[in-house]
Amino acid sequence: MFGKEEIGPFANPQQKLNIQHVEKSSSPMPRRVPGTAAERARRNINAKLANPLAGYSYEELRRQGINFAVQHKMGDEEDIRAFAIGAVLAQMPEKFTSVPDLKPEEAEILQKEFTHRWSQPWTMYLVIILCSLSAAVQGMDETVVNGAQIFYKYQFGIGGGDSRSNWLVGLVNASPYLCCAVIGCWLTVPFNAWFGRRGTIFITCCFSAIACLWQGFVNTWWHMFIARFALGFGIGPKSATVPIYAAETAPPAIRGALVMQWQMWTAFGIMFGYAADLAFYEVPDPAGIVGLNWRLMMASAMTPAIMVCCFVFTCPESPRWYMSRKRYDKAYESMCSLRFHKIQAARDLFYMHTLLEAENGMKLGQNKILEMITVPRNRRALIASELVMFLQQFCGVNVIAYYSSEIFLEATNQRNALTASLGWGLINWLFAIPAVYTIDTFGRRNLLLTTFPLMSLSMFFTGFSFWIPQETHSSARLACIALGTYFFGIVYSVGEGPVPFTYSAEAYPLYIRSYGMALATATTWLFNFILGVTWPSLRSAFTPQGAFSWYAAWIIVGWWLILMLMPETKGKTLEELDQVFSVSTSFHARYGLRQIPYFFSRYILRKNVRPEVLYEREDACAMPPDAGYNTV
Repeated sequence: MFGKEEIGPFANPQQKLNIQHVEKSSSPMPRRVPGTAAERARRNINAKLANPLAGYSYEELRRQGINFAVQHKMGDEEDIRAFAIGAVLAQMPEKFTSVPDLKPEEAEILQKEFTHRWSQPWTMYLVIILCSLSAAVQGMDETVVNGAQIFYKYQFGIGGGDSRSNWLVGLVNASPYLCCAVIGCWLTVPFNAWFGRRGTIFITCCFSAIACLWQGFVNTWWHMFIARFALGFGIGPKSATVPIYAAETAPPAIRGALVMQWQMWTAFGIMFGYAADLAFYEVPDPAGIVGLNWRLMMASAMTPAIMVCCFVFTCPESPRWYMSRKRYDKAYESMCSLRFHKIQAARDLFYMHTLLEAENGMKLGQNKILEMITVPRNRRALIASELVMFLQQFCGVNVIAYYSSEIFLEATNQRNALTASLGWGLINWLFAIPAVYTIDTFGRRNLLLTTFPLMSLSMFFTGFSFWIPQETHSSARLACIALGTYFFGIVYSVGEGPVPFTYSAEAYPLYIRSYGMALATATTWLFNFILGVTWPSLRSAFTPQGAFSWYAAWIIVGWWLILMLMPETKGKTLEELDQVFSVSTSFHARYGLRQIPYFFSRYILRKNVRPEVLYEREDACAMPPDAGYNTV
């Protein structure tokens, strides 16, 4: 929204700001890197993690590859040769044409990684299907309750609209996310350590399938609460494990796109949940069964979970998980099944090994969780990550996802409400597809700064649509409510939908990234729970007009916070991200505010002004006093 502020020159060259990371030995008077010795050590570690093979010669890399293969008994002479070449390629994969030992057919295979990046072995496609279906499980688990609650809340005696009923409806609907926030997400690390990635996916899908079936047999609100709380054991660890599994098995050329598809296929599952609600709407009750239609809605979410359980073990386990367990032979076997050629497998496995060795060698003498707060660079990443995770929920998206049928019921009948909900789910999914392109084209920060005002307008429009009289203009009332929610779904799906998980995964340094992601995941589920449990009471107390305006106001607050507190991370290396998050919070906030007059002059007044650059790659001048590592 504010132009290419990251790449253009300054309007005033005297304002240049450059953050230094390393001392230049060629300088006659080397400059000291800002911060304490421990902080400089952390930055050196991060630089090493960015490319642990940087600086090695061709022969040194060959020797390392051969020693690795021999030490871990990686097969015959062909495999040893693959590791010798793979170690060289691991340093700079794109420079394969300069490796003299490659055969023509091997060079052709490596070339296809860049020219035909979606041409992969069938096992890689199987992994893609597994990850996509697991995401669909997630979405369907979340939204089948949307239509079912229209029926079961009256059967359970909590549909009266009084304060107690509103809170109980919210508590039942939001109970899986309470479990995710307080227990489920924190089981990710032990589950992955004990059972591996595939085992964790299998177990969590078993939890999902059993809990969904269980929900179809309950007869009281508290029994439904328990069943849905148990569903959180399936949702929480799976939401963190599947993206990790995708990242660890995918080749570098498609890794980002594959991890990004978690959001897209979760949106597909959300849509499919609405479709199930509509499909079972008119199922009649046979003798002895009350509410068969909503019971089938709730139980239908077990179908994709069972499908995942049936074929998850036909996919290879994560090579990185095998290596963390010192099972190098199994890691190589797994990687070979995921790549066309052994040289590709050896290259990726050797690089993975050196990265793990670098991570294991990090001995800073501090608690990593504590360093998320005490180290200024990490704290700034924490603030930005938690901000976008909080706003992903408090923009109000899951009010629509979980209660759209209830919302539309205030303007139409039950069947039309379910149909309108399906339309919202379809839009949410379709517009998640271009996000794979837009997130790396426009940048994370610019996407949010552009879409947040549109999201706020959509929320205001939806809320104000409830002032249209139902008695005389019912069709116009439904059309405007649908238009507001649909437009919100469009702009959310390309902005605040995919950005938070992507941003959180790249903002933290590698040595604390797993802790940062665990916190980010728990944060989004905690506020998801708060959103779900409070909406019925919020709508009753504020009226729909006030309730939607409440979230529209939070979006406006969020826009200002993003402008001042969220640095851009698009297209930057790990070392460059250290530079980005080295800028003090107060300095970045002032920079963000200065972008407003620039945007007004450039795009409203059409003046030929040049954007300010906050950081550059070159170390051209000294750093201002307030941009150092030791400031808040």
